[in-house]
Amino acid sequence: MTPRGFGHLFQPIFTDRKTGEKRTSPTWWIQHSYRGTRHRESSHSTRKADAVKLLRRRLKDMDEGALVGSSAEKVTVADLLQLVTDDYQTNSRKSLARTRSAMTHLATFFAGSFALDVTGARANRYIRYRQDEGAKPASIRYELAILRRSFSLGLRAGLLSHRPYIPSIEVRNTRTGFFEVEEFRAVLEHLPAEIQPIAFFAYCTGWRIRSEVLPLQWRHVDLNTGVVRLDVGTTKNDDGRTFPFTVLPHLATILHRQRQLTADLEAETGVKIPWVFHRRGRRIKDFRGAWKAACTKAGVPGRIPHDFRRTSVRNLERAGVPRSVAMKLTGHKTESVYRRYAIVSEADLSEGLTKLARLHAQDDADAPGLFLSLDPLTNSQSRAKAVLHSPEAVSGSRS
Repeated sequence: MTPRGFGHLFQPIFTDRKTGEKRTSPTWWIQHSYRGTRHRESSHSTRKADAVKLLRRRLKDMDEGALVGSSAEKVTVADLLQLVTDDYQTNSRKSLARTRSAMTHLATFFAGSFALDVTGARANRYIRYRQDEGAKPASIRYELAILRRSFSLGLRAGLLSHRPYIPSIEVRNTRTGFFEVEEFRAVLEHLPAEIQPIAFFAYCTGWRIRSEVLPLQWRHVDLNTGVVRLDVGTTKNDDGRTFPFTVLPHLATILHRQRQLTADLEAETGVKIPWVFHRRGRRIKDFRGAWKAACTKAGVPGRIPHDFRRTSVRNLERAGVPRSVAMKLTGHKTESVYRRYAIVSEADLSEGLTKLARLHAQDDADAPGLFLSLDPLTNSQSRAKAVLHSPEAVSGSRS
């Protein structure tokens, strides 16, 4: 029996409409009070033990201050995913389109499922389901993060009393591509004329092409002071950004030329063109086809425009630019992500060892024989030579 004051179990008594007799329902119900309100709920079972378990679960929820009662059992995964969409729209998150695309896979797999039916084992089955579809690990991890977010929002909204364990998946496909100067020039030569300025700008600045370079407008560019500025809230991390370009003559030439071409086109058409990079006045939104063809012709197939971001970081590191300054220029908010982009090539390693060799050569010049004395092979040969030319060895050979 449940202790008095902690709710109780009962089987409702009802009147049979046909016979008028009083009957007892075979289904067990629970009753408890929470914050002055009495709650009654069916266990949907004829077993008293099931009703006891349900009552204990509700009492635990009350202790944690998160009683949602039977309403939690009616919440579906689709309801939780809608919370994610509403949250992204309310907060004007830039990744809403990507999130919606990822949620289609979750909605398909968990179609008709209640939130309480989602367990760690079910999430693992989802991982295998997406792997069988050929999804990349990074995509699966992103979708699982959305699923976890949906349950967190459900908890916050008072729809659920707990969040299940949802595993993640390890990702080992971190890209390491970057451009050497010769490779960049080769690709640039095969790009269409209107795409070349975009590639050169991205190569110099390391800015994100889709979200920061292509949407760039002339109001962001001050040709007189030689500065490009991004407004707060327009970048991935919402921070504003400033990039002085006068110290890079080639980039300055590119921007001045773009301004002149734009002015000529405005005079010809009588239409104001806000975009820095455009096709006859129309904003360039995508150039994947032209990019793929140029990389193939240049002999570097498989490269992606985002490799310019890694290349820029690597060039800043090689130039000795302080990391705090470099992160402000490229828009990296955390040093851990920046370091991931600071790729070292074999040529960089060889250059580093060449510098080390020059240092050793200088040390050897300052202290002759220093490194020779540390060479085991050379030492053993010297000792053998000394033994052969010792007086004892010479007299022994004469006898």
